[in-house]
Amino acid sequence: MVIRLYCIGKTGKSFLQEGEDYYAKRMNHYVPFERVILPDVKNASKKSAEEIKREEAQLLLKKLGQEKFFLLDEKGKSFTSVQFSTFIQKQFNQGGQTLNFIIGGPYGFDQQMYDKSLGKIALGPMTFSHQMIRVFFIEQLYRAMTILKGEPYHHE
Repeated sequence: MVIRLYCIGKTGKSFLQEGEDYYAKRMNHYVPFERVILPDVKNASKKSAEEIKREEAQLLLKKLGQEKFFLLDEKGKSFTSVQFSTFIQKQFNQGGQTLNFIIGGPYGFDQQMYDKSLGKIALGPMTFSHQMIRVFFIEQLYRAMTILKGEPYHHE
């Protein structure tokens, strides 16, 4: 099983990129982990939020092909870290080649992404920048793996 995280646009701040790289490297000790960075929509300043979301959806769906995916969305299901590790284990148990998660751009997702997703996952009720969520989510994936392995990273 490979865990793949799809993101729109490059991370603009070096400290965020360092955090992503740090936890991504640690993730690879447990399971192959890949980040797929898709380019920002061209001429976005001349487009509406709806147009941007639609174009991002087209890019994502083309890249995903027939693969199934979960969206990271503030209106999704919230988990504790232990509950999230159980969710990850259930996904592993169901088999498949990849476990795909998507972080949208600054305007969120087009409706077609919601329609095709397996579900939505929230990292809490607050709104975070789409770039910060990358670090938070990769850390939570890493935390889930340590919980599943019974390692002392997570404290209850």
